[in-house]
Amino acid sequence: MPETLQYFLMTWTQPQLLFLTAIGTFAGIYIGAIPGLSVTMAVSILISFTFSWEVNNALALMAGIYMGGVYGGSRTAILLNIPGAPSAIATALDGYPLAKKGLAGEAIGLSTTISTLGGFFGILILAIAAPFVSEFALRFQPRDYLLLAVMGLLLVGSLSGGSMAKGVFAGALGILLGSVGLDPLTAEERFTFGYTDLMTGISAIAIMIGMFGVSEALDQMHYLSMPAIKQRLTRIVPSWQDVKKHLPLGLRCSALGTFIGALPGTGGDIAALMAYDHAKRSTKNPEVPFGEGAKEGIVAPEAANNAAVGGAYIPMLTLGIPGDAVTAVIVGAMFVHGLNPGPLLMIERPEIFWFTVGTLTLATIFMFIFGMTGIKIFTKIVEWPKTVLLPVILLLSIVGCYAINNSVTDVWWMLGFGIIGYFMKTYGYQLGPVILGLILSRLIDDNWRRAIISEQESVVGLFTGIFMSPLSLFLFLTIVFLLFSQTKLWVKLKTRVLGRSAKDVTIDPTQV
Repeated sequence: MPETLQYFLMTWTQPQLLFLTAIGTFAGIYIGAIPGLSVTMAVSILISFTFSWEVNNALALMAGIYMGGVYGGSRTAILLNIPGAPSAIATALDGYPLAKKGLAGEAIGLSTTISTLGGFFGILILAIAAPFVSEFALRFQPRDYLLLAVMGLLLVGSLSGGSMAKGVFAGALGILLGSVGLDPLTAEERFTFGYTDLMTGISAIAIMIGMFGVSEALDQMHYLSMPAIKQRLTRIVPSWQDVKKHLPLGLRCSALGTFIGALPGTGGDIAALMAYDHAKRSTKNPEVPFGEGAKEGIVAPEAANNAAVGGAYIPMLTLGIPGDAVTAVIVGAMFVHGLNPGPLLMIERPEIFWFTVGTLTLATIFMFIFGMTGIKIFTKIVEWPKTVLLPVILLLSIVGCYAINNSVTDVWWMLGFGIIGYFMKTYGYQLGPVILGLILSRLIDDNWRRAIISEQESVVGLFTGIFMSPLSLFLFLTIVFLLFSQTKLWVKLKTRVLGRSAKDVTIDPTQV
């Protein structure tokens, strides 16, 4: 135990490691806030600079960037409706409406506090239950990932703004866009129409920046004559009553985020969207409707995406299997520095495990400190005149999109999807389901193929296998329940159980 504590506190007691963790967290926050500059990109670039470093220095810097970057995406999501990262898409749904009401400072303060809570929760699970969670995650077969992705698709009901039909259309569009390029198994061209530029697919970041950033700029051009919204900054740090009220939801979504993050190939993007759906289903009487500035709509995704950081480290350290794209890069860095992440690491180099836990804990503290500073300066951005703000949004969108692959083609895609997003918003189509479908398309595609191959290419065998596995059966029954909960029969049944009049319950007929 004393040795474990010594390894845990190593980052805290050595000035060099303390500085690297702090600077990494600070850089991660502001890299994550810039659309297009992903945390994965930042960590990838850093590897080449850390070849000659000591392993602890490299791991401390990368952990800081990872934790700070996941949180940083919420800044521009709240202020400009441009998520800095896909995991902040759900945050923008209610964060930006709060900024439009003059409550950007309060929204950022709440997101910072809840992100810190989620970060600590994920690290706690990493510290006390890593081997058990990893063992459970290994039980997920391809059909289980497929069922999990189908559950994710049911989130269109939460992200569609009330019209299930429009949500399904938008989600299907996202899946279609994610299918463009080469088939992952056969390398056959799909929807490329003979254009070589489409063989690598359409950049998901270009689509996201276009649909959120460019479409928002085009939409705001209708209101150029309107005065800027004055932000009220009387309260930034959430009150204890506010934190206490949202604590149960934050803990539930942190648990969900940690679990989803521990599943290889998922990550905080899916965790945040699932948490948002959970918040909409479990919050009985929100003070403000979801999509119009509900604080629960910030609490749920921000708790989940930062908790997913600790979750993603679990399979990486205990099994050598990365939980998401960032930990895949970190695995490469560990190999470069002579480490072999996996079961042997826990036996031969336990100090690396506890050093990582201590570094992530310190990075979470720095995330709260840096996140709470500069809020007053950041919120002034929303108060800029629209004649200044809109060109800045477009400039950031273009620079961020070009920086992904140094490709002008991506910029054209971004502008095109910005126009598409503008018309979708004009006719009442929400953009969240498009990005959801885009995120889930590869997960569905890959695991459908793997599941079919594992069952000797038998669809019947695939569905029979669902009923032979308790985990698969649980996921399948959850999907059935989620589908049933969208029907009129469920509303009538719930009304009868609660003893309320049917006329007190309303349902959108498009959701049936």
